[in-house]
Amino acid sequence: MSDIAESSAIHDFIAKTIADHAVVLFMKGVPDQPQCGFSAVTVQILDHLGVDFVGVNVLQSDDLRQGIKSFSDWPTIPQLYVKGEFVGGSDIVREMFQSGELKPLLVEKGVLAG
Repeated sequence: MSDIAESSAIHDFIAKTIADHAVVLFMKGVPDQPQCGFSAVTVQILDHLGVDFVGVNVLQSDDLRQGIKSFSDWPTIPQLYVKGEFVGGSDIVREMFQSGELKPLLVEKGVLAG
């Protein structure tokens, strides 16, 4: 398979995952066992807020790890998507949580009870 076809297949998988689930965290490891500190922090914030989310382990495939970066045009992992919209990486999620912006966004998007 060509690089373009592989990239397209990965992007299709990412798009379908984001479409099928209200909150998706592309991360290193899984929610119960994050494999990097940034993923762990993001999981802790989502768990603290009581958000129901799906974790996708980008370490399962190098194509996926590279594909999510090109899909969002964002260079780092983890990446949080809410209702199909890219919210940001660990630093942005942490800053939004600390400033009190994250919970209202999640409530507004209908993925968290007010």
